[in-house]
Amino acid sequence: MSNAYLLLWLEAPLQSWGADSRFGRRGTLDFPTKSGVLGLLCCALGAGGEQKELLKEMGSLSQTVLSFRRSKEREALLRDFQMVGSGYDDQNPWETLLIPKKSDGKAAVGGGSKITYRYYLQDAAFAAILEVPSAKIALFVDALKNPCWDIYLGRKCCAPTDLIYQGTYATESSAIVQAIEIAQDKRLKEDFRVLDGEHDGETIILNDVPIQFGENKIYRERRVTIMSVDDNV
Repeated sequence: MSNAYLLLWLEAPLQSWGADSRFGRRGTLDFPTKSGVLGLLCCALGAGGEQKELLKEMGSLSQTVLSFRRSKEREALLRDFQMVGSGYDDQNPWETLLIPKKSDGKAAVGGGSKITYRYYLQDAAFAAILEVPSAKIALFVDALKNPCWDIYLGRKCCAPTDLIYQGTYATESSAIVQAIEIAQDKRLKEDFRVLDGEHDGETIILNDVPIQFGENKIYRERRVTIMSVDDNV
């Protein structure tokens, strides 16, 4: 039996899809990463830890993303300034756990508070079309309909505003047709597509294919092509 394609609708006031962020500056790409989408799926499944076998099975399968917008111009990125570890009592046994420490567990020089900047996409909507093994279809669909853990779009503060699971399709093209119909019903206009591999368009390399989740995450690279969509399409 051939693989199937899940149509995932990702829409929220805020989304954030980091690919190479450092602690002090947590950026976001303009579209969902493969690691982010597979992380979402693991949350739905309640699958914690390294998940090497599942990630190995899913790593080579395709993911196509369609980006939609409501107006001619995209919304500007939102930058959120945060102080991590600020305002806690280091003498309180619980609160001190929330203050960043050095690698040896001792207090940091000048206190443990750290400044971070976090970036978010505003009012974004995407259709992610994920190729899945036929043997896993029922498991994945049930998890997306009845998620074990909270589902979020990149970061835990980014709660979706519509149902994520939008059907299973025999071909990628049929899933794309349905995604465009959903967008039209919402009066959204397609902006660009992100395709696996090299095609006509801007090709970039992302380090976003997870090999191992958990405490020590490991990723490998993939090439994707960003294709702009003409307003008349």
